[in-house]
Amino acid sequence: MLEEAERWLTRRSWSAADRPLERLLAAKAKDPRRGSVSVVLPALNEEATVGEIVTTIRRELMERVRLVDELVVIDSGSTDNTSKVAREAGARVVHRDDILPRIPAVPGKGEVLWRSLLVTGGDIVCFVDADLRDFSADFVSGIVGPLLTEPDVQFVKAMYDRPFGDAPEAVSEGVSRGAPGGASDLTTSRAAAQGGRVTELVARPLLNLHWPRLAGFVQPLGGEYAARRSLLEQLPFPVGYGVELGLLVDALHTVGLDALAQVDVGVRRHRHQDGQALGRMAAAIYRTAQLRLSRGHLVRPSLTQFERGDHGFVPRTHPVDTEERPPMREIEEYLTRHAA
Repeated sequence: MLEEAERWLTRRSWSAADRPLERLLAAKAKDPRRGSVSVVLPALNEEATVGEIVTTIRRELMERVRLVDELVVIDSGSTDNTSKVAREAGARVVHRDDILPRIPAVPGKGEVLWRSLLVTGGDIVCFVDADLRDFSADFVSGIVGPLLTEPDVQFVKAMYDRPFGDAPEAVSEGVSRGAPGGASDLTTSRAAAQGGRVTELVARPLLNLHWPRLAGFVQPLGGEYAARRSLLEQLPFPVGYGVELGLLVDALHTVGLDALAQVDVGVRRHRHQDGQALGRMAAAIYRTAQLRLSRGHLVRPSLTQFERGDHGFVPRTHPVDTEERPPMREIEEYLTRHAA
């Protein structure tokens, strides 16, 4: 690891426990206008989990304390009761297609996150995946914390153990057990390391080889992160699975490594994708990296996978997400809404 990355790992890696709620509320009270917090849950057919997440955030961070000012679920075309469950739990629900209708929406997580900037108002925007189980409010307060208490920090990722399937819960030795600086020994048990397969096989090698200053991020593809609106509105958003890698790399080049941070929030449990879905995700992430390495004229890529049929293996070809949305500050409707 680069010496610069090692220094960053010590200075900019924390635990959620490092900033109690009382400290965050005091920091927010000093400047409520700059400390307003919007939480966004992108959701597609997540009726089984979205309600508990919304209920926890509302109860713990909006009613017991006023840390979160706005809680929005963006439904990206669910065919189940995701919208109904989220609304009944207390979230404001907005359908993806109702945001910026003059630009037809395309499928993809990044598309939803990009559009969410138009229907939220917080100075700090916090993204949380809607498929988490055993959800804790630390996922929000932990990653919002540095943005409230550290003026130079602009982008914060969650880090966590990620057990695969029914593997027993594991705890990372350094961060969760209070190593000095929160990051001197980021070792993870075998059970915890089984999750995040695309991270270990694709994203981490890409970052270490091409953006080694980002090698200290434990969960570079994690869906839980928070950032200042003033940064997000400057960044292009890959429309698909490449959005997390794209935002991380572009944030590095926009504000520098020292403005980035990560916070340990414990254990993340969620629904796991099958191998072929992971393959498509990996291709999109690789393509996102490729575009950032070379902005030349590249052919539109595709990925062929195989499924066994009645008469042998059948090829299935999928397009790889390549489209990106421009920085939101280039969108007229956004400028009008946030002119103040």
